[in-house]
Amino acid sequence: MKKNLGLIIVLVLVAIVVFGVIGFYNSTIKLSEEVDNGWAQVETQYQRRFDLIPNLVNAVKGSMEQETEIFGMIAEARTRYAGATTVNEKVGAATQVEQGLGRLLLVMENYPNLKSIDAVQNLMTQLEGTENRISVERKRFNDLVKTYNVKIKRFPANMMAGMFGFEVRDFFEAAEGSDVAPTVDLITE
Repeated sequence: MKKNLGLIIVLVLVAIVVFGVIGFYNSTIKLSEEVDNGWAQVETQYQRRFDLIPNLVNAVKGSMEQETEIFGMIAEARTRYAGATTVNEKVGAATQVEQGLGRLLLVMENYPNLKSIDAVQNLMTQLEGTENRISVERKRFNDLVKTYNVKIKRFPANMMAGMFGFEVRDFFEAAEGSDVAPTVDLITE
């Protein structure tokens, strides 16, 4: 009877450990997928931005021929984003788009006749909404990454995370220099 009781206790403990490992694995997979989905939402908003920018550029291009450098910068950044393979590369390219877009918006502020064009106004409103959505999705993404990273860094989960190949995910961080406002010189010689 004591042998059976000892065997039952060992089997219960083994079952607890096995179910704990299975629970850890499944919940970590769920969090990992949520992080991937969060990044997909950020990319969806980036795509919306990238779809709007050419329309905005074309709407103002005729009035701003001297600003071809800005248009080239935006086009180059969009190309870099399309070729990026990692989250960090995409963040860098997206930040370059933001810098070019910031310069474009700053220049547009100095051309009052552009503000009166309905197409430009409509595109600007859509772009502002998109920028707000991007900000919200980036925050959600970082919140998901934080939850995931905390889970796989805690003891004893960190040992199981390593065994199953779960790795720390990178947060979305603004690229270096993105905190500096762009300067635009409208003096042409």
